Amino acid sequence: MKTRWRHIHAAAACVLGLLASGPVLGEPVSVPAADLPAGAREADIDQLAARVQQTFAVPGLAIAIVKDGRTVFAKGYGVPKVGAPGAVGAETLFGIGSNTKAFTVAALAMLVDQGKLAWDDKVIDHLPDFRLYDPYVTREFTVRDLLTHRSGLGLGAGDLMIFPHTDFTREEVVHNLRFLKPATSFRSTFAYDNLLYIVAGQLVPAIAKVSWEDFVQTRILDRLGTGCAVDLAHAARNPDIAAPHVLTAGKPTAIAPDTGTALDPAGSIQCSAAGMAKWMALQLADGCTADGHALFSAARHAEMWSPQTILPLSPTAVMTATHFRDYGLGWSLEDYHGALRVWHTGGLVGMVSYVSLLPE
Repeated sequence: MKTRWRHIHAAAACVLGLLASGPVLGEPVSVPAADLPAGAREADIDQLAARVQQTFAVPGLAIAIVKDGRTVFAKGYGVPKVGAPGAVGAETLFGIGSNTKAFTVAALAMLVDQGKLAWDDKVIDHLPDFRLYDPYVTREFTVRDLLTHRSGLGLGAGDLMIFPHTDFTREEVVHNLRFLKPATSFRSTFAYDNLLYIVAGQLVPAIAKVSWEDFVQTRILDRLGTGCAVDLAHAARNPDIAAPHVLTAGKPTAIAPDTGTALDPAGSIQCSAAGMAKWMALQLADGCTADGHALFSAARHAEMWSPQTILPLSPTAVMTATHFRDYGLGWSLEDYHGALRVWHTGGLVGMVSYVSLLPE
């Protein structure tokens, strides 16, 4: 098995799916796309989308594919809200959940490039009030540790401070970390964590003197021309936004989105398939924008995609000839039939997202 960690631009390809639960409704709205890769006919993608809608009771979804730096497919299916007019298009906004985490990493990478931060800086050097249960762990905890799910806290530790909807502030979440007892020793075990990405987001105002929301909106989302919003407040003026849905008595029902802001650096971005395609193109180009400027350096990008925390193989690994799984900085890493795959999922109540990059 041979894995190449630097990608070949001529063979870059990625796929994004954004889903909300409910039935098959409405007609697809598409953005004209250029030539698709061999074996990926538009009709085949349409059939797959229809199967997803039928199987998982999805009222609306959108898919985008990027190849060789260009969006070659972007299309919406179904409706953004059951019982309401409109159809999902490639520009319809969805909550991307934890795919937000890679944007937080990108914001920090930009600060690293500016010499204002280093991945192995101690968190308390930038956030003096940061505390964990163990004083030793507090003293040794680095920015890299915030991003790699190896803190020693248990899976989802403290998530009840942000889910379901609460009125905890970001500052209160950070303060309360000191009361959460570890489940394992420091840096020994992978356990997915949301709260430490909130801490990571707090580094942005501490260093850049602007809020995490303003930084990500103006310096990443707007800079790339995504048309996406950093949170629901920024998306409020856009009528083309999908509602989350849950099943009630077997039928999909639209619900109000969670308007809490404490979780923003871990999961608040509202983005479309077309907008996420521009984000994927940036990733596949080592942080280089379409106009040839580096949003963050290739060196920072290589660090994002470098293994940090070892993950166990899933029982289905044999189906994809997968030999390793790791977590990088805001990204999951694995081999997929001998090629590198970089991916992440995102989940909110009634809405999920999925990004998969095949840079080789």
